[in-house]
Amino acid sequence: MTHAPTDEPAPLAISPVVAPGEERLGVMICGHGSRDEAAVTEFNRLAAHLRARLPEHAVESGFLEFARPIIRDGLDALKAAGVTRILAVPGMLFAAGHVKNDLPWEVNSFAAANPDLTVDFGRELGIDPKLLKAARARIEEAEAAAAAVDRADTLLMVVGRGTNDPDANGNISKVARMLWEGMGFGWAEVSFSGVAAPLVDAGLRHAVRLGYRRIIVFPYFLFTGVLVRRIYDWADAAAAAHPEVEILKAPYLNDHPLVIDSVVDRVADILAGETAMNCQLCKYREQVIGFEGAVGAAQAGHHHHVRGVGTDGDHGHHGHDHGHDHGHSRP
Repeated sequence: MTHAPTDEPAPLAISPVVAPGEERLGVMICGHGSRDEAAVTEFNRLAAHLRARLPEHAVESGFLEFARPIIRDGLDALKAAGVTRILAVPGMLFAAGHVKNDLPWEVNSFAAANPDLTVDFGRELGIDPKLLKAARARIEEAEAAAAAVDRADTLLMVVGRGTNDPDANGNISKVARMLWEGMGFGWAEVSFSGVAAPLVDAGLRHAVRLGYRRIIVFPYFLFTGVLVRRIYDWADAAAAAHPEVEILKAPYLNDHPLVIDSVVDRVADILAGETAMNCQLCKYREQVIGFEGAVGAAQAGHHHHVRGVGTDGDHGHHGHDHGHDHGHSRP
């Protein structure tokens, strides 16, 4: 895997002087943010990869909560660099409350305050063939580090973050099914690190009873953090409780080259005008079973209290990784 030479944001090699009528593009990669410094470092590495892949554009990054720079800081930096059009891309896998609500609120608020700039908001990474190939590679890494076991004797446990948006949670089930059939596992299960059921510990208690020789626990996450470590801790506990079953821990996606390719594709989607999300099962637009009251809710940001407050390293203590997704409002 090739990494950028530094995790620190590179200075922008761009003149703020723009000729009349000239369009100068800037790319804003929007992260969730975490109290965990390792998670922030990994996201910054992603931003560094994008700068290397998109040298013709100014590229900035920012976080929705906890870490700095915050999203508004990144947008302001692009404005100061002289861009005339900003392409804002969610650095997130699925469209739950953060992508449907909080990030659009941040971007739209900036756009309203800067009517001289064109600001376009892209779609989430979603279920993407390149991300599925990256997922396959991470699972294969876990298999390669252990003794050979037939995949027909292996259960794949795909773990999602978990949100209060059933559409986003359902995407984890689709990812699991694609990997199950595409890689030829004997069975696949889905669990979540928080909010949605089943949690990983409950999912593993169920999975070990199905009789497979091996279980591979794969966090379908972009970056590390408290939640990923919690997933691995649950896997270790299940392995200790059930020595008759081999339980492997697959790496999360991180900065696999195909992940970088997928983010670059989302930038290209904006330029091609292909930014629409799948809204057929969006609880803010349709009366989804159990969430009928969410239709038409007003869009508002919900992260003011933790925006830019810093990581654990800033405060010298261990905090929590925001394991929930507010998802109160309509995109």
